[in-house]
Amino acid sequence: MLYDILLKIEYDYPDTAEAGRHMVRIMPADLPGEQRAIAATMTVTPKPQEWIDRVDFFGNRFSELLFDQPHDVVSFEAKARVERVAPGSRFDMSPPLAGLAQEIEAYRGVDAWSPHHFTGASTLVPIDGGTTDYASAHIRDGASTMEIVSAINLAINRDMTFDPEATTVDTPMLEAFQRRHGVCQDFSHIMIACLRGIGIPAGYVSGYLRTIPPPGRPRLEGADAMHAWVRAWCGGEMGWVEFDPTNATMAGEDHVVIARARDYFDIAPVKGVMRSAGAHTSTQSVDVVPVG
Repeated sequence: MLYDILLKIEYDYPDTAEAGRHMVRIMPADLPGEQRAIAATMTVTPKPQEWIDRVDFFGNRFSELLFDQPHDVVSFEAKARVERVAPGSRFDMSPPLAGLAQEIEAYRGVDAWSPHHFTGASTLVPIDGGTTDYASAHIRDGASTMEIVSAINLAINRDMTFDPEATTVDTPMLEAFQRRHGVCQDFSHIMIACLRGIGIPAGYVSGYLRTIPPPGRPRLEGADAMHAWVRAWCGGEMGWVEFDPTNATMAGEDHVVIARARDYFDIAPVKGVMRSAGAHTSTQSVDVVPVG
């Protein structure tokens, strides 16, 4: 599937920012066999005085930008044409939880996507009794890891209400879980906490979601902004499998990947520091349009 993507993010500072340094992750990833960025450009206004393209520990591309001139507004615009390959059908070859624990223990690598990096708490995803108990209630005797992940994915979608007004980017995961309201970031962090709490390695994916649904299909929740979903390690045979709890589905050709890591903190679209005063406002618009 081919998509044309346009993202615009703008930050408005009530008091002039004298300087700033930001890490920006908004460009679609190149993922062999999964996704190809055919053409992609990022425009930044005002022009940064320093621009360095880097790759993080998990293999995600990002740009480090330095502004050392006063500015009231900074904007980022990404344009891309991306080919997304639909995942093939997956035959469930995942072990039960006890077998998964043995496979994790036997995994000796510490590469970027070793399951060992994704079993414990991370910056924005604590391991909590409430989310662990919630996940445990959806474990069926004899179920495979894949079946358990699927059940939790559906349960979170059923029990949570998608509500863009309920939380902000800084709302703690446990607060969103207790309220049962939130957005895709909250759904994903809650599911990651649930999975890690019962011993299933889980990570966070940021990306884009198809804006215009195919004929006869409903528009997906979260399609009007950058999106997030979850990947779970389902054993050595199956590896990493991606789920979208916001929409009660597996991630597929509607989902365009930007970056993958442990949680939102690792791969926030724009993260950094600036020298200013007072709060700032931000706006974001996204279009992911099928080509042809």
